[in-house]
Amino acid sequence: MTCYIRPRIPGATVFFTVALAERGASVLIDEIDALRHAVRLTRSERPFGIDAWVVLPDHMHCVWTLPEGDADYSTRWSVIKARFSRAVPPGLRRASHRARRERGVWQRRFWEHHIRDDTDLAAHVRYCWNNPVKHGFVARPTDWPHSSIHRDLREGRVDAEYAEGAGGGALGRAIVCGGCA
Repeated sequence: MTCYIRPRIPGATVFFTVALAERGASVLIDEIDALRHAVRLTRSERPFGIDAWVVLPDHMHCVWTLPEGDADYSTRWSVIKARFSRAVPPGLRRASHRARRERGVWQRRFWEHHIRDDTDLAAHVRYCWNNPVKHGFVARPTDWPHSSIHRDLREGRVDAEYAEGAGGGALGRAIVCGGCA
């Protein structure tokens, strides 16, 4: 088995994919308030910026910026996942879940990518916004209710053409300014 060591870069901006153990489930959107509560509490204890976030039925993508001097996104994810898991019914539990005292809600790991530059950031933010379209849930990014695109529209960070289109032609102009909170 490969021994993957996650990068530890203080103040980094990082893209994540986090999935439920049961692909095809809808717990994340069915229990969106529990997820929001888990994130809100965790951010109050261990702050981080949210550059983008989209929640789909069985997985989510987000881009976070960690505080200067802080590289510990793993603990944040552990706390968010634990809080959410305690707030929802347990999933299907295998023997390995019982041995580790897990509720069987989440896949054990998550995928991360450290953002390299502004172009990489813009691409990953657009990926978050477009994911509900890619999966066929909606025709336009703004039609999906569980996306940070709505916050970014309110705050003038998104090109209006992009937001109202299907996410196609104006991709290069989607983000009109950086510094999402």
